[in-house]
Amino acid sequence: MTPLIQAQAATMRFGGVTAVNHVDFTLGEMELRCLIGPNGAGKSTFFKMLTGQLVPSSGAVLFRGRDITGAAPHEIARLGIGIKTQVPNVFNGLTVRENIAIAAARGKSVQQARRITEETLTRARLTGIAQRVVGQLAHGQRQWVEIATVLAQEPELVLLDEPAAGMTHEEVLRTAELIREINRSQALIVVEHDMQFIRMIARRVTVFNQGSILVEDDVEAVLANQAVRDVYLGKQAA
Repeated sequence: MTPLIQAQAATMRFGGVTAVNHVDFTLGEMELRCLIGPNGAGKSTFFKMLTGQLVPSSGAVLFRGRDITGAAPHEIARLGIGIKTQVPNVFNGLTVRENIAIAAARGKSVQQARRITEETLTRARLTGIAQRVVGQLAHGQRQWVEIATVLAQEPELVLLDEPAAGMTHEEVLRTAELIREINRSQALIVVEHDMQFIRMIARRVTVFNQGSILVEDDVEAVLANQAVRDVYLGKQAA
């Protein structure tokens, strides 16, 4: 079976620094994968290579067998890859419904956009705050609105960069529920630092270290791996 997305010897150099070094990575249909690793391990750079924000120095990125290496971010989005980055990507002066409607309208008829907007509000459990202005929302609510704007574009692969960052414990629990719900119909790649959050959502984990993949395994095996504990988890795993 053709992988949903695949990196083949993906390498990213910045001058004399190799941030990502010949990484081979494969994600299947409907799979949920977490990327973890210490700061500077290369995971965020790799993430940007998958989304077209960075063009690999060498190697290739394939989506359903199609070479998308060097494609612009908007072209990759049209193929069915939705991205939520750490940088906010919502309109503070508009309501939750208006933000989602704008995302839903891309390439859709008015009727389709309305249907998708209402379905997304329900799916993300945002109906109760649909008329609230986004700029007045709490941090966790804003994060959910950003995820909802990605879902409204109906991607086949959802990429989330630290979706639980800065959230309260209750918000983290709800975000984990949302991600599990998304994974019922879409594949996800989640870059995250919060190990408790990863335990809540992950089945399989890819660990980056010094620009390469250190280990790739089921979540419990990764968390028990001594090499992973040494380079990343440290006292968190004790």
